[in-house]
Amino acid sequence: MATAQKTFKQQLTKYYGFYTGGFVAFVIVLGILEAMGVTPKVLGYCFLVATIGLYAGIGVMSRTADVSEYYVAGRKVPAFFNGMATGADWMSAASFIGMAGTLYATGYSGLAFVLGWTGGYCLVALFLAPYLRKFGQFTIPDFLGARYGGNIPRTIGVVAAIICSFTYVIAQIYGVGIITARFTGLDFGIGVYVGLAGILVCSFLGGMRAVTWTQVAQYIILIVAYMIPPVWLAVKQTGTPIPQLVYGYQLQKITDREKVLNDAASPAGAKEAEVRKLLKDKAAAAEAALKDPAKAFADGKAAAEKRVADAKASNASPDDIKKAEAALAKFPKDADAAKAQWTKEKGLAARAGPVKAHAEAFAGADDAARDKSRRNFLALILCLMVGTAALPHILMRYYTTPSVKEARQSVFWSLFFIFLLYFTAPALAVLVKYEVYHNVVGGSFAALPGWVANWAKVDPTLMNISDWNGDGIIQLAEIVIGGDLIVLATPEIAGLPYVISGLVAAGGLAAALSTADGLLLTIANALSHDVYYKMIDPHAPTTRRLAIAKTLLLIVAVIAAYVTSLKPGNILFLVGAAFSLAASGFFPALVCGVFWRRANKLGAILGMSLGLGVCIYYMVKTYAFFGGVAANEWFGISAISAGIFGIPAGFLGVIIGTLISPAPSKDVQELVDHVRYPNLEGDINTQGT
Repeated sequence: MATAQKTFKQQLTKYYGFYTGGFVAFVIVLGILEAMGVTPKVLGYCFLVATIGLYAGIGVMSRTADVSEYYVAGRKVPAFFNGMATGADWMSAASFIGMAGTLYATGYSGLAFVLGWTGGYCLVALFLAPYLRKFGQFTIPDFLGARYGGNIPRTIGVVAAIICSFTYVIAQIYGVGIITARFTGLDFGIGVYVGLAGILVCSFLGGMRAVTWTQVAQYIILIVAYMIPPVWLAVKQTGTPIPQLVYGYQLQKITDREKVLNDAASPAGAKEAEVRKLLKDKAAAAEAALKDPAKAFADGKAAAEKRVADAKASNASPDDIKKAEAALAKFPKDADAAKAQWTKEKGLAARAGPVKAHAEAFAGADDAARDKSRRNFLALILCLMVGTAALPHILMRYYTTPSVKEARQSVFWSLFFIFLLYFTAPALAVLVKYEVYHNVVGGSFAALPGWVANWAKVDPTLMNISDWNGDGIIQLAEIVIGGDLIVLATPEIAGLPYVISGLVAAGGLAAALSTADGLLLTIANALSHDVYYKMIDPHAPTTRRLAIAKTLLLIVAVIAAYVTSLKPGNILFLVGAAFSLAASGFFPALVCGVFWRRANKLGAILGMSLGLGVCIYYMVKTYAFFGGVAANEWFGISAISAGIFGIPAGFLGVIIGTLISPAPSKDVQELVDHVRYPNLEGDINTQGT
């Protein structure tokens, strides 16, 4: 058995070595084609078709009708490759696209994502991965059903898995839509469904087997794509090809530049202050108009019409008349449109303040604001750490290793492969910010960089530069750059060839597709295996079980794509929300199920229900989904960290429910003992086929 596993690992190493060489050659060929004059749009399609075609090919070759292969890749994935697949599964669109963008926008505060997500893998290794592998079944609801007994804990587990995975997969499909729209010229809505096709070809035929080997290929693409732009920027700015080493040096230059831009006595600072005042006045006017929108609309329209009439009556110049008519044409058509516009303009107040220091910890105008920033920083770290240790699609990966020992090794390799990207993200954010602060700010609107117009076409909310004070010079306060485009736009910002932009897009696509595959598979498997097979028809033949799993995969994917097209929230919030949901719904029941023999069915039911319920309630209450209105926060905690309330509620529910009801049976307690000693040989076989 050991010899066969060693031979299998050697074959995999050879195959992926050839694959990596072929991919590098493909990029070089596209670079030559670009030099020969092939248009960027054609190159974008080449990257899209080639990468999705590659993943589809792996999916077709990995097709299977075996239940164990479909659900857990036959439990024969070596630790090294499982770590790579887990890294791809983990490094979603949020990590690849959103993390460096968040660090760019928020500076120190964004480190909560790096600390939380990295630290979470320590919890995975310590509390769950080896124990769940020893349990040896297919899904997380499987564990809950066997450990706590009955279908109610399993059903709640299925519901929790669907909710957190669906929230997470929306963010991935949103990232796919952005990438596809930018690099093919397709509409965002169409791009979503094109990307969806790429997701399905990876997972439809081969389940976890196909997803695993596809994710290994995707990791190779995404890490190569992520590393090239920061290395190039580091060389361009400092002459050193190691971005992590120049991070502090460039951060000091950014800090010095921030001081200049905040100094009203300097020429650059005076211009910044002028723009900030215009933004502040606009926001104040909008806030005043919102107090009585109907009256403000009527008065504003009457004033605009009067200006046109006065200009014509006074024989003003044609230019003045045109300006007055243009102002009237731009005025909202009705009170509802005016209210929406004023609500948007009210948000300009956020851009009217001084430049936020990138390196400042817990920034705020006063002690109360700084305390709130500190609370949210720590709360987010906790939610991301605990959520990492409870995400079903990540925990499922450790069912695929040949043994408990390899499950532990797999966690190490997962952390190593994730570290490569996470260690680079802060440096990338600083290098891009240096580029914007020194080579864009202070430049002329007449010579606006081409990447600005390119990204503004994709989504004006992600990229927008407007000359507020009409001086023809770009001020920092006039620039809107959404965090979701920083990584994707970095090659263009750095002046790299378009082929590198296509490579980065392919990397972002790989990150989003790999995670989406795992998430959709988690949802479909929970419904087909835990609901249909375990609760509805335990005697269903293998062919029917797999047919149902694939049908559900298609249905869930289409629903997710539709919801994504409505843009319910930004990528990073949706991902963070998924972590809070997983932390609240799963972590207390899983940890108590492994380490507390007394924990029982009622405790699991109350714990999962209470934790998930509190988290969802707070999230819906405090976040403006689909542009809705958010309510007041508890203790100033943001909706993304709703798990800070759900986690203790979950533990409280488990403890109370357990103590007021009888202890579990002796068989269950022996099961707990067996799971808690993962070095003992043998899986627990309650699965059957």
